Amino acid sequence: MRIAGIPDACRQLACLALLALSPLGMFIGNVRQAHAADRPNIVFIFTDDHCTQALSAYDPSRISTPNMDRIAREGMRFDRCYVTNGICGPSRAVIQTGKYSHVNGFIRNGNRFNGDQQTFPKLLQKAGYQTAVIGKWHLVTTPQGYDYYDVLKGQGPYYNPPMITEGENGEPVTRKHTGYTTEIITKKTLDWLKKDRDDDKPFMVMYQHKAPHRNWRPAPKYLNWLDDVTVPEPETLWDDYKGRTQAASKQQMTVRDHLNANDLKLSGYGNMNEEQKKVWDAAYQPKNEAFLKARDAMTEEDVIKWKYQRYVKDYLRCVKSVDDGIGEILDYLDESGLAENTVVIYSSDQGWYLGEHGWYDKRWMYEESLRTPLLVRWPNVVEPGSTNDDITSNLDFAETFLDLAGVSVPDDMQGRSLVPLLKGNTPADWRDVFYYHYYENPGAHNVARHYGVTDGRHKLIRYYALEGKKIDDWELFDLKADPNELQSVYGSTDYETVQQRLKDQLDAAQQQFGVPEDTNLGRPQRRR
Repeated sequence: MRIAGIPDACRQLACLALLALSPLGMFIGNVRQAHAADRPNIVFIFTDDHCTQALSAYDPSRISTPNMDRIAREGMRFDRCYVTNGICGPSRAVIQTGKYSHVNGFIRNGNRFNGDQQTFPKLLQKAGYQTAVIGKWHLVTTPQGYDYYDVLKGQGPYYNPPMITEGENGEPVTRKHTGYTTEIITKKTLDWLKKDRDDDKPFMVMYQHKAPHRNWRPAPKYLNWLDDVTVPEPETLWDDYKGRTQAASKQQMTVRDHLNANDLKLSGYGNMNEEQKKVWDAAYQPKNEAFLKARDAMTEEDVIKWKYQRYVKDYLRCVKSVDDGIGEILDYLDESGLAENTVVIYSSDQGWYLGEHGWYDKRWMYEESLRTPLLVRWPNVVEPGSTNDDITSNLDFAETFLDLAGVSVPDDMQGRSLVPLLKGNTPADWRDVFYYHYYENPGAHNVARHYGVTDGRHKLIRYYALEGKKIDDWELFDLKADPNELQSVYGSTDYETVQQRLKDQLDAAQQQFGVPEDTNLGRPQRRR
């Protein structure tokens, strides 16, 4: 008779000890090591403010991005990847933690990320992965959970960036660099892949660009690219905001009124040295002189059109350098033999306005900034050239990285792994509605605090604070009938059932994710 299981436990331990010393035990150990070595590497490529309208795998009308397109062609393109909070720092904090902003504590730019909390790179390290982050960090505190970090100081300039890395004493040190920031970040990533990583460990590297963030300073080789091209204007460039609430008209992010002389390259050099300034002036001075000479004879509409062309071309020029760098990374993965066991993921911190609604910038729950690119290549697993239309999110990235590595996803993470979708198997209980929340008002561009839900067909938004005052404004859009979101149908009897369903789903989402009823942090009590 066995009592309380104690003899069984002792017997099992003894057997395991003997097995470990036997030829069979050593064989099993070797198999486990081989299995660990076969875990896929992860290269996460991340940009700042890159919209699907400027990625030719989604929209070829403005630019060709052959290297980003290659990831889509050899992998999967996600068509409905939404962000939880459309602004730089918060998006990065969501990715580190797999949690909404109100949970991870980083709700707006200017906050400090609490790196002591649970993050996916720490969990990967514990599982034997080598981890690195190179490029834009934008979370203020020193990166934790990374064997190597070399990150931009703050936002970082487009030229000659100071970057922070670990010094010999283990403390962060700032080092100056000379050159174009996009190219420097690519070179540092290649150097790490070629020289610094441990060949005996699987790795995860976050290769993160500043570009194409404002104020869009192109690389020397692209300063005159697109000069002979007229970039198509979006059909909503002349939006008058009459079909929406006061929030849409009170923003401060129009091409017409809010791009400054620095944005438009009519003044300023950024962080350039004298040699770089000469190259810059040779490209921009003739173009600027031509504009200023013609300015008095131009109509207001002509000036707006000129501003749009100057802005969007510089933006696209910055994207072009990013695409070049991605090509270098993909080529190295192929040449080194790493490609076959490396998952390559491309995304951005949110979408962006290339003149839609007359805007630049992000922040809104409208489609252009809510939706972000997501491309994933996983050889021999993801079907090449496939697409996915499920609702996915940056909230899912941490969980996906962990799942790829065979690491259990903690219960307190709020997203879901995309691995089943990558394998072509959407779970029956996959989300069919998505929750968004933006907090930064008062703040840059005067975009009202708002939250909402979308199911991909209909979208409900509530604006609850603007210019320091409480408001209670609602918008409802039918994205099939009105894909440009020009006319809210909130309050329409034709949408009464849809409106109530979305309000119920909004309540359910806020309860599910534990959104606090605090006007300084989360949602206020709302009237039904």
